[in-house]
Amino acid sequence: MRDMTIRGRCLLGAGLAAVLCGVQVGQRDFVRIGLVVLAAPLLAWVLVRLRPPRIWLHRNLGALRVEAGETAQVEVEVGNRGSRTGPLLVEEQLPRLLGSRRDFLLDPMQPGEQATLRYLLRTSQRGRYAVGPALVHAGDPLGLVDVARTVPGTDTLLVTPRTEALPAIALSGRLAGAGDNRTRELLGGGNPDVTIREYRRGDDLRRIHWPTSARTDTLMVRREEMEWQLRCTLLLDHRRFSHRGHGHTSTLEPAVSATASLVRHLSARGFEVHLRTAAGHPGQPSPAAVDEGVGHRVHHQLEQLAVLAAAPSERLDLGWVAEGQQGGLIVAVVARLGVEDRHRLAGLAAAGDAAYAVVLDTGDGEAAGLCAELARQGWRAAVLPAGGALAATWQELGR
Repeated sequence: MRDMTIRGRCLLGAGLAAVLCGVQVGQRDFVRIGLVVLAAPLLAWVLVRLRPPRIWLHRNLGALRVEAGETAQVEVEVGNRGSRTGPLLVEEQLPRLLGSRRDFLLDPMQPGEQATLRYLLRTSQRGRYAVGPALVHAGDPLGLVDVARTVPGTDTLLVTPRTEALPAIALSGRLAGAGDNRTRELLGGGNPDVTIREYRRGDDLRRIHWPTSARTDTLMVRREEMEWQLRCTLLLDHRRFSHRGHGHTSTLEPAVSATASLVRHLSARGFEVHLRTAAGHPGQPSPAAVDEGVGHRVHHQLEQLAVLAAAPSERLDLGWVAEGQQGGLIVAVVARLGVEDRHRLAGLAAAGDAAYAVVLDTGDGEAAGLCAELARQGWRAAVLPAGGALAATWQELGR
């Protein structure tokens, strides 16, 4: 009788005691009273179990993606597709990081009747969270029985890292300075065929690039000027070896937030941002995201950062440099670096047209010395203090 409430179990115990006492002392009235008391919760249990509520539930998140620290609104529609119900208690199951469960008490519902429930979720940490399923509790008017049924169905809430607005700085390199009057060659680098793409239906035939078409045996066309973008490779060192702390107190969290801020800022300035991590390619945007434009690519990269965990590997993978993706602007967000890492980053700075490094202060006193060493290797480096603002560090890199 696990569906019995405390009140129902007390009645069962009292009824059983009355029956036993009545038998022992030979009082039939005690036995009759005990049987009536025993019958009440048992009858309530049978009725509730035989006529469970037929409830459907549809959950609508106000935004499937929010930034950490923002509030998401959840709207739940509940409907009755069976016979008339009694009072219902609806419990929304939530992850611990989104707060405690949400409880709603609904009045008896007629067949076909609907009700709308609303509540807010306060997000504090990045990640992907499941909202739901819901538990619906049905009982009798006397509160003797509580039968809980799970209404299947969950929704996913994606919480992206916190970001902050960054100032526009002069991004200078070996070719030219950055600004509104930048030329096509500015920090472009990379493939010599970056202005050639595959022919698409509707393209002007006068833009067909015949030498490339003949070489690839595929119609290729010259891109329009407006299709060209500056290239930027954004490297995040997310190795567990490089950071201090665990969970949301780890220095990985400000590193991820800094990277997300740079993704937004550089994309808004017209850069085609290629996200890389210490593992190499986990941040590579999908072809679909690239085809759908800059906004979808930024969203995809923020989704990658939202669920990024510390990597157990101690090796910094820079294999993508050998795949023809070098050149352009390189921005690195790093923390602690080993001796081999520093040598590898020296080569990475040489592969780009300009190299900037945001060095997190992990509390070991090595950040300033690391910045000085990176500067000797061709980087412009600045320290991001613990609890400090990335905007100030970014401004320092532009001096």
